[in-house]
Amino acid sequence: MNAFLAYTITGLFTGAAYAIAASGLVLTYTTTRVFNLGHGAISMVMAFVYWQLTVQEHMPTLLAVVLVLFVIAPLLGIVLERVMMRGLGDAPVGVSLVVTIGLFVLLIGVAQQFWPATEGRAPVPYFFGSNGFTIGTFLVTYHYVLTIGLSVVVAAALYVLLNRTRVGTSMRAAVDNRELLQLFGANSDRVSMASWAIGSSLAALAGILLVSYVGLDYYQLTFLVINAFAAAMLGRLQSLPLTFLGAVILGLGQEYLVGYLPTSQLLDGLQASLPAFLLFIVLIFVPQVRLRVGQIKGILSAPVPTTTRALQVGGGLVVLALAITPMLSATNTQRAGLALSYALVMLSLVLLTGYGGYVSLAQFAFMGIGAAVVAKMNTTSPMAVIAAVLIAAAVGALVALPVLRLTGLYLALATLAFAFLMDKLVFQANFMFGFNGSLNAKRMSLFGFDFGSAGAYVVLMTVVLVLVSLGLLALRRGPIGRLLVAMRDSPAACGTLGLNQRWFRVGLFATSAGIAGLGGALLAGLRETVSSLDFQALSGLLLLLLAVACGVTSMTGALLGGVLLMLLPVLQSQFKALGGLEFLIIGIAAISLGRDPNGIANHLFTLGRWTREQIPVLNRSIAGDTPHETVPLEAERLARHGIA
Repeated sequence: MNAFLAYTITGLFTGAAYAIAASGLVLTYTTTRVFNLGHGAISMVMAFVYWQLTVQEHMPTLLAVVLVLFVIAPLLGIVLERVMMRGLGDAPVGVSLVVTIGLFVLLIGVAQQFWPATEGRAPVPYFFGSNGFTIGTFLVTYHYVLTIGLSVVVAAALYVLLNRTRVGTSMRAAVDNRELLQLFGANSDRVSMASWAIGSSLAALAGILLVSYVGLDYYQLTFLVINAFAAAMLGRLQSLPLTFLGAVILGLGQEYLVGYLPTSQLLDGLQASLPAFLLFIVLIFVPQVRLRVGQIKGILSAPVPTTTRALQVGGGLVVLALAITPMLSATNTQRAGLALSYALVMLSLVLLTGYGGYVSLAQFAFMGIGAAVVAKMNTTSPMAVIAAVLIAAAVGALVALPVLRLTGLYLALATLAFAFLMDKLVFQANFMFGFNGSLNAKRMSLFGFDFGSAGAYVVLMTVVLVLVSLGLLALRRGPIGRLLVAMRDSPAACGTLGLNQRWFRVGLFATSAGIAGLGGALLAGLRETVSSLDFQALSGLLLLLLAVACGVTSMTGALLGGVLLMLLPVLQSQFKALGGLEFLIIGIAAISLGRDPNGIANHLFTLGRWTREQIPVLNRSIAGDTPHETVPLEAERLARHGIA
């Protein structure tokens, strides 16, 4: 009985903290249409700020709490709304997700820069220390009681704010029609800033209450608050009582699993993945409401090159690989191959997100499936790679079937939950990657040619990357590509025309998963050993972020994204003194470029066109032509672009 009380009270404590964090998440979504994936990172940074004030600066606890909750956190929320989030609710869902993921990465970089992991830090004490009262033999600390009480107060206060006050009415009205709200004399921008200020304060409160329980850890604090996503979804991002109930169920469920289930690898994985499992179940079975995350609007994609141009660039890339690989060291050869495998996974997002308009955060899971299949088949036959692609595609189709009715944010979170389940329940299990968490693999031979050397294998990977890119470009030029773009820009119009989008969508997911599986299969052959740690679920967030920042509608963007994703751990290991500077740069770049689906690649295309246009002008100048002769050249340029 004492054990049951202990698990119940601890579960209520963690559930109450989840409820506070989820309430802030629901508030910002309800009033601004933005689902903030960086909500947990805000909580983490504010917990570090609280530690800095109380432990390092010896500020009185109450003063530090007031300063963080009512000054620092609201100011952060106002800055975020003004600089990053304003107008984001009207953007496509992929844009809003990428910008908030960029915020997530940016804040982790801030924390690592100001509070390096190499420095030891004293723990944050509980409020009221270890004082409390006993129930049976279990000590219930006042910190636990305070957390549970504050969660109830926060839920009630938010309900009253949104439903019984003029400010709350203005917050809800700002979502539906900002222009009409302004006609009634309210300032919609101030309403949005108030929403983000309160949401940031609630994230900070959750972080302060949890930091004594979890400890000062960048990722533990961030991801513990991310568990609130499941609670928020149970309330369908609208109902605060259901959100509170979901948080309590989640907190109690985690504690009961830890307390009553026997210790085993599978059950440990179940305990760790319970929030993801609950999120997946909620998304599938809870009736879907119309999520106001983004509006349907056309996306200006990168220009599709001609077949001749694509063949020239692809051939040049293969020639470049043939010329460079003999000069690379063994380490750099492995890095080049890793970048190519990541680029293949980025290509799967070009098809799914860039062409189809669907967001998936599970591509690393499909990549892991492809790698595991090749390793388990343990053969040099290309049939192993083909099997990896087919199995990954089959799993992708199976994932698409239960989430057929999901769109936008629901779909993105469902794939994120699936990635967590694969990471915790499958990849870390003995039957998948073995007792040591790793498997050996063989490099394939093709048409009697042995790609035993790493350099030759990288050239093979380059050829595969080029062939997949050419295939995607050919698909984009054809009727299927036009149908994809039409479905992306206006699903309602396609449905009106009688197009069967459901099974087309399953095929799209399966093809995308197969391409990601191909990347994993080639990675296994390159490294000749693969580990479950290579395919962690949260890598999918960084994958989507870099894909969109570099250009998710073009092959060039996929290659750039693969190179950057490969370089990130290299820079972290070789320049440890920079701390989180790499995360800061990536976060800022993602926030800046995330609103443009063509990303960095678009700027490169623009620069290339400008350079080609300047060459004739330069030649004319060298030949001594008069300046007025550039006028016909400008007319020719406009005519080429179809401008009269």
